[in-house]
Formats: sequence, structure tokens, C-alpha cells
Amino acid sequence: MKASPLILPIFAAVCLGSIYFLPTAGEVAQSAIRMDLPFLQGDWRFEEQLASEAEKEILAKDTEFSKAICFKPRPGQYDQNGDFIKDRVDLSVVLSGADINNSIHRPERCMPAQGHNILSSSNRSIKLDNGRTIKVKRLSSMQSLPANEERTKFVELDCVTYYFFVGHDRITNDHLGRTFMDMKDRLLKGMDQRWAYVSTSMWYGEMFGLKEVDAEMTLTNFVKRFSEEQIDWNQVKP
Repeated sequence: MKASPLILPIFAAVCLGSIYFLPTAGEVAQSAIRMDLPFLQGDWRFEEQLASEAEKEILAKDTEFSKAICFKPRPGQYDQNGDFIKDRVDLSVVLSGADINNSIHRPERCMPAQGHNILSSSNRSIKLDNGRTIKVKRLSSMQSLPANEERTKFVELDCVTYYFFVGHDRITNDHLGRTFMDMKDRLLKGMDQRWAYVSTSMWYGEMFGLKEVDAEMTLTNFVKRFSEEQIDWNQVKP
């Protein structure tokens, strides 16, 4: 049976006409993340850092950054000077601007430029004390950093990274899933939401006196504390 030659034009007209029934975009829905970092959070001390010029140039102009190097003393462990040996976590929170597609991305895209050779990727669930659970993406990498100003010598460091995305009312560790959420919200709700990308990383190995399992435990506890205090859980769907 031959299809009527009118079917295709009618179908196209219906599709184009349906645009007028889609909701128009309203105000941007703000992320549930709090961008103001504390000076202290439990035993962790935050030393605020500025975003690099490379980050500012690559991402949209209205992208917001909150970055810090975070230190916590290890109880009962001292260096040769009698000072506490400290654990270190590098924290980066990047909040998307109006151009969401040019504001945040998967860290797998930019980590190689920072000297990381990503060895593995997996998912982890972290249960918070408030009863919620967040899923993070876990990356294992070897980071190569210059050991002198001439950049003729390099040091290789084992690194573990956890990252996730915080939207207006949802949290995910899936970049592609986050993209589909955005498409669905724009299409069905007329809502644009700002997403924050939260990345935490930690070096381990003999140089730092840390085994991988110890780094995992420390990083997990840091993410728990940070998430509980920096995310507005009244705004996030259960």
C-alpha cells in the first residue's frame, strides 16, 4: 500500500507546530550547592585557591569557581620537626553559567592536560549521616608533575579522584545522564538549571605515608562531611 504524498508534509507541520505548545524557559533554577567555602569544617582547614587562567579561558565567562587545598592533621603522627603530618585533599567546585554546555564537563577531558594518566573508572555510593546516599565517579590515575623549573625531571604520583554533579534538585555522577536531565527539563518544564561539578582528589603512596585504602577512607569521609554541610538537602529530591 503506497503512502499518501501528503503524510510527510502533514507530519512535518505537526512537529513544527508542537513547538508553540512547549513551555517557555523561565528563570534559571539555582544549584543546591553552596559556593562559599568555610575556613574550617570539622578537622579540615580550607586554604582557598584561585582558578587558573587556563580554566577561565576555556570555560564560559560567567562560570563560577570555588577551589581549595584542604588539610587535616593525622592524630598521633608527627614529622621530624614535631609538627602534625597532614592529609591533603584538593577540592574544586565549578558552577555552570548561562551557557551550560561550555561551563562544566567531565574531568576525564581536562585531567590529561594536568598530567594525569587515567587508569580506571568506577562508581561508588557514599551513605551520608543524614540518611541520603550520593553516587560518585571514582577515577584512579597516575599524575606526572615537573620536579624542577626546567621541566626536565618529573615525579609520578598515585592519585584517586571522586567527582559528582549537583543540580537544582538532583545529584548524579553521570555526565551523559545529566545532559539528558537538562534536555528533559528544558523540553517538558521550560527549566534551565545550573549544575555544579564537585571534584575531590588525593595523592597516596610511600611519599605520603598512605596506602590506597587509607586514601579511599579519608576521601570518603571528606566527601561525606562536605556534602552534608555544603548541599541544601531540603532542595534535593529524595
